[in-house]
Amino acid sequence: MPEQARPNRIWPIASLAAAGCLWGTGFLFGKITFAEMTVSENVGYRFIFGSLGLAPILWRRPPTGLGSRALGLILVASIVGVPIQFLLQYKGLEATTVSHASLIVGTLPILVALFSSLLLKEKLKAFEYGLMVTSAGGAALIATAKKVVAGPQPTTRGDLLVFLSMFAAMAMVLLSKHLMAQYGALQFTAWMIGIGTLILLAWIEATHPMRVRFSPHIWLAVVAQGILCTTAAFLLWNWGLARVPASHAAIFLNLEPLVGTLLGVIILNERLGAVGILGGALILFSAAYFSRPKAA
Repeated sequence: MPEQARPNRIWPIASLAAAGCLWGTGFLFGKITFAEMTVSENVGYRFIFGSLGLAPILWRRPPTGLGSRALGLILVASIVGVPIQFLLQYKGLEATTVSHASLIVGTLPILVALFSSLLLKEKLKAFEYGLMVTSAGGAALIATAKKVVAGPQPTTRGDLLVFLSMFAAMAMVLLSKHLMAQYGALQFTAWMIGIGTLILLAWIEATHPMRVRFSPHIWLAVVAQGILCTTAAFLLWNWGLARVPASHAAIFLNLEPLVGTLLGVIILNERLGAVGILGGALILFSAAYFSRPKAA
């Protein structure tokens, strides 16, 4: 790369890193809101504020001219990617720790690689299958790690719910892969979140109507989830992704579990224990491998 072109990569890389870090704060803000909000209320208000932040994109270019197949894929991706994924994920977070949930999120790149190989016939090496087994072992170590003496306590049920939500996230990624390439990642993301939010709110109002009276710091946490962890993170990610090869950008996704784990340990005084740390290291190592820049 010419020397004069190097500074041009600084801001895109900083943008990608900032997006990964912002996604990593989502579990911390969610845990704060659970002091007064239910899981449904937290997820509902998060996506209300997140959708409002992305609304100008939909207003500028509404989803018109789509075929029935594309509309069907958007609808399915919206249902799987918003209400199913996040209600499962945050129900799990309610029953476990921020650090455990964050490390389990690190299994997503491995799941995407595995099911891309099975469904899309993308070839993997024997070593890569070995890393998938290693990552699964890491998740099992986290879920079965003995409880520490002090600090917030994880549960196997909570860890498993977060892990199950990763299958919904993986399905959303594979469903939207072609549509993102055709319509643009930012545009498709805005459509998916907008449609998913409407479906989410309809389900919540039919089953667990949301309240509105909460403490100011609870509102601040859920607004931060919507504006920072949803709107700002996606805008920063897509801006950086447009200027950096996708294979190079993917490595910054690993900041989410890393930042989330550090916030849980430092701010919430969570303890992983030796087994949990080993499991997290196995997941992060495997995720970093599958997120690395691919050779030409």
